[in-house]
Amino acid sequence: MRDPYDVLGVPKSASAGDIKSAFRKLAKKLHPDANKNDPKAATQFAELNSAYEIVGDEDKRKQFDRGEIDAEGKPRFQGFEGFGGRGGARGGNGFEQFHFRTGGGPGGGGFQGFGGGLDDLLKGVFGGGGGGGTRARAQQFEFEGSPFAEPTLDVNATLTVSLEEAVNGAQKRVRLPTGKELNVRIPAGVTSGQQIRLKGQGQEAPGYRPGDALITVTIAPHPVFRLDGNDLRIDLAVTLYEAVLGGKVRVPTLQGAVELAIPRNTTSGRTFRLKGKGLSAKGATGDLFATVRIALPDGADADLEALMRHWQADKPYNPRGDH
Repeated sequence: MRDPYDVLGVPKSASAGDIKSAFRKLAKKLHPDANKNDPKAATQFAELNSAYEIVGDEDKRKQFDRGEIDAEGKPRFQGFEGFGGRGGARGGNGFEQFHFRTGGGPGGGGFQGFGGGLDDLLKGVFGGGGGGGTRARAQQFEFEGSPFAEPTLDVNATLTVSLEEAVNGAQKRVRLPTGKELNVRIPAGVTSGQQIRLKGQGQEAPGYRPGDALITVTIAPHPVFRLDGNDLRIDLAVTLYEAVLGGKVRVPTLQGAVELAIPRNTTSGRTFRLKGKGLSAKGATGDLFATVRIALPDGADADLEALMRHWQADKPYNPRGDH
């Protein structure tokens, strides 16, 4: 994947606000619904979401800038020099998947992934001679899984989907840390943080059942809707005259636009609830909450200014009270 800063078109010194603004602008431009005749739109939109998932998150952005994770959010392993990152059961480049064993499993004791036993490996690492000395030095180190047990063969990966894909379901392709690529069926109604288990698609080791692939789903930020559990929230722009005189306003929903009756003298910030227009997940359906935001016309308007001066002089009021 490309550098997330390049994908978003912002410099590494960009503020969080600049990054969010760039994402929203590109999300509206590249959204598949706005580019139905462009077969590359879905891929570009997914790349944009993945980039924002990295640099739009303060912690992940710091990790990426420090070189701790790559553009896909995967850890950059700083392995042992001299081993070359080869051999053994692993999930990607490096030694993060090596496990030490002291016996009780297929192939006897020793280090899984090397021909010799634990003593032979430790002799090479620590420069030891006899077995007793090697074992004494080995006691100074703590290895994963102590006391040593079966190797961990499950692999973990994350998959970002659009809000529409989460609602309607989709087929997505995911790349595992092992390098294997799989098609994953995303069920309709999936929620952010939900995990999908793919049996037998993890790592393999002689004498053991293959591990599973655990795919954690995240829902990408949407340019219009905000997630709040099963509910959705939007800002609904209305004109000054619609707010004062009332009227019917079209409101976007995931099922298509609907009309909402705005009462007379509606104040900016008032929220309307559209029942059943949220997400359906885990047997429950959420609602859509539309918050009114009064939008003035672009540019100066002499007539509007004259009207407001007249109003200010004849009918002043203070919405802030005594604060």
